[in-house]
Amino acid sequence: MKAIVLSAQRSVENETEQVINLFKNGLKRFHLRKPHYSIKRMRAYLDKIPKEYHNRIVIHSHHQLALKYHLKGIHLTSKHRKKGFLRKLRIKLIKYKKPKLTVSTSFHSISELDQFNDLYDYVFLSPIFDSISKKDYQSGFKEFRLTSAIQSSNFKVVALGGVDNNNVHKAFNMGFWGSAFLGTIWTKGDSLEKFIQIKESCKKLDRERYI
Repeated sequence: MKAIVLSAQRSVENETEQVINLFKNGLKRFHLRKPHYSIKRMRAYLDKIPKEYHNRIVIHSHHQLALKYHLKGIHLTSKHRKKGFLRKLRIKLIKYKKPKLTVSTSFHSISELDQFNDLYDYVFLSPIFDSISKKDYQSGFKEFRLTSAIQSSNFKVVALGGVDNNNVHKAFNMGFWGSAFLGTIWTKGDSLEKFIQIKESCKKLDRERYI
């Protein structure tokens, strides 16, 4: 079970310092999602992160920075996908220049898992559980339908929305490739302590997979 952390959309106090501590303690994939950031502000954020961790960062906007900073990947929002052919061509060009770059996107319905698109290395599906950070953002998925859809999908699917240390095993049992953590990391309490607990839970689930 891959443990992925998403940044809060709005700035968090001492955020980059907290992110660096997550990297130091084993975070392998961090999605940097700041839709209101200018490219200048995004550069300033990345400049605060040591270069040794840049290859663990997936960026949601200003995708051209993925090449400059040698980032792990880029994430396409629904707005990006609506731009169609030209956007896809641009992404193909970026991947040509950096073949190991990952490309991901977000889905919000089971039917989207039925399509096939070799552009994406993995996809988020949300909300799987009731959101922690958005109280009116509740899951409408049925567990049985989710499990069936994930098992038959061509995508590696990541659970997003309300995932925490208490229900990550449910996401694992449904067949999700990974889980993304947002509200459980950034709302109340020590982000590092919560991440370490999540990381250990994911490791335990992976060990159980082979027993």
